[in-house]
Amino acid sequence: MTLKLVLGNKNYSSWSLRPWIAMRQIGLEFDEEVIPLYEQGSRERVLRYSPTGKVPVLIDGDSTIWESLAILDHLADRFPAAQLWPADPKARAHARAVSAEMHAGFAALRKHCPMNMRRVGKPRDLTADVVADVRRIDDIWTGCRERFGQGGPFLFGRFSAADAMYAPVVSRFSSYAIGVGAASEAYMAAMMALSAWEEWRRDGVAEPWIMPGNELD
Repeated sequence: MTLKLVLGNKNYSSWSLRPWIAMRQIGLEFDEEVIPLYEQGSRERVLRYSPTGKVPVLIDGDSTIWESLAILDHLADRFPAAQLWPADPKARAHARAVSAEMHAGFAALRKHCPMNMRRVGKPRDLTADVVADVRRIDDIWTGCRERFGQGGPFLFGRFSAADAMYAPVVSRFSSYAIGVGAASEAYMAAMMALSAWEEWRRDGVAEPWIMPGNELD
């Protein structure tokens, strides 16, 4: 049964990156449809697939799943051998907690530093709220690596749903030259070394669409 993932612009759509990189990383075959956001007719096109009019959306047979975290949970259930959540109960609980925190939080960082894969290493003055978000994320990454990262270079050793949830933050920290601690720097390097990451970045940079609100000085 063919999976289909409906996405927004790869250069800008942070929510779309999350399930896409997870699906690529665990080796799933799937079709994808990229719908450029905030253009005439964009919402109507997305509404063909999603009741919210937002991306991403996973079509799995007669099932439609929207929201990035829900898609990752669905994939973990459908493909248990991929171990998208850590097998150890303590690590799994921690991974779910930090993923939910990412899903619900860090509004200041999201607003002030929108995802833009074309922007590379160009700093921006950060507000106090953004600095607080950065410090919390740095603490999360460092703590995960110290407690659960012995089995590999990712937050819980091997690649997991938590890494997919934080992938857009890795992009933001890189794009806006945001400094973090040594453990977080190493984690970011591991994420950006993934072939899936490079594929997404390459596709995003090549897109013709421009969203002025995400092109900041």
